[in-house]
Amino acid sequence: MSLKAETSPRLIQLTPDMPVCQQDLPLDWYQPEFQSYAEEYLALPDRRAATVLPWMDHYIQPALDHFGPSLMLLAHYYMGGAIVKLVERYGGRIADSYELALKARENPEARVIVESAVHFMAESIAILARPDQEVWITNPKSGCTMEMMAKEHMLEPAFDELQSRYGDDLLVVAYMNTSGRVKALAGRTGGAICTSSNARAVVGWALEQNRRIFFVPDRHLGEVVAGWLGLAGDDLYLWPGGLEGGQQTIGSLPAADLARLDRSRMILWGGFCGVHTVFRPQHVRWWQERGYRVLVHPECPKVVVDVADGAGSTRYLWNEIMSAAPGSRVAIATEGHFVRNAREQAALRQVEVVNVADIPTPEFSSMGCGCATMSRNDPPHLVAMLDLLRQGRAPELNRVLAGDVVDESSARRERLRPGERELVAAQARAALERMIEITSRAAS
Repeated sequence: MSLKAETSPRLIQLTPDMPVCQQDLPLDWYQPEFQSYAEEYLALPDRRAATVLPWMDHYIQPALDHFGPSLMLLAHYYMGGAIVKLVERYGGRIADSYELALKARENPEARVIVESAVHFMAESIAILARPDQEVWITNPKSGCTMEMMAKEHMLEPAFDELQSRYGDDLLVVAYMNTSGRVKALAGRTGGAICTSSNARAVVGWALEQNRRIFFVPDRHLGEVVAGWLGLAGDDLYLWPGGLEGGQQTIGSLPAADLARLDRSRMILWGGFCGVHTVFRPQHVRWWQERGYRVLVHPECPKVVVDVADGAGSTRYLWNEIMSAAPGSRVAIATEGHFVRNAREQAALRQVEVVNVADIPTPEFSSMGCGCATMSRNDPPHLVAMLDLLRQGRAPELNRVLAGDVVDESSARRERLRPGERELVAAQARAALERMIEITSRAAS
């Protein structure tokens, strides 16, 4: 398969005047090895495709020629316009977190995998990759605010508290938006990973095990899926998220709270996605009253999902928009860059797309926002990563291994010793494999 640069009809259609970058990053935001590329990029007269693409071609085409089909480029739907539009142009794939995790194993020719998204996604790919496959991330400082609220040092004390009380009855279901070390907790308990596309099937499987579920880290997705499966009220117990969650002890709970905890079937870690909590039921109703079909991501609060016309993963949202009949009007509640890209592409098909939060009246003050950490990937990061890989000079900081923890501010990396890394990888892989098995069975 040729990886020559070409406009792809699969997802994004590029036009010469289309902007390919939503913002410029300060020069000191780039790693030292990347700064010369960033200087060239910042010196370009504009950010239109007709200007940016020739500069990128100069570096990326030699890398594509050098690696051939052994190179695989990946990005998530939530990436800003630049990377989503460009990764696919250069032969890469855009997908949701579940599909991204499977890409390495689905492409046996791939030896060098370059991911432009966030660290937990790249680490999930690395956990499932073969030993002869290398996974690299264009910006190791690209994190996830939800994952930051459920770091291992926060979750492990809570897990220990719960396991000391419930023993082998405790089963962890970890959302994909977690580190490999947290995914390993799911593996240790015989649990599974889930994504927004398969959470219903995975939690349904977990309930069939007749064990108490510890669902981490997104309380809203947990509440939504629990509702879909008929759980409510005392079936659910909300454990605090973040540092507070790591500090709470069962012994400190009032008697009434302890009784509720013991009655619960699902314990929800109190994490959330800041992008999706801006949406309110009144936003949904405002657009519905004006004839829009409202579709939302299940990381939104349950009260929002309950009044929407449909809810599902980013793949679901994209497919619903792109299959809408000409003349349709669709309002989307999810990450802002996704909505912006969808609006551009839907307009080419005479479909109107709006962000649910963008209501032009004084009574509504919230605005739909993009994932700021994903936006830390831009054209210079992709260009530099591929050119340095071609030269054999890629920074080791950008290599992703199971169990790596990278500070999102300083880029300081904590890497496990080989034996510890192999254990974390094995436990996390077991939970990911169980997710794949459950999802495949549900689809058959």
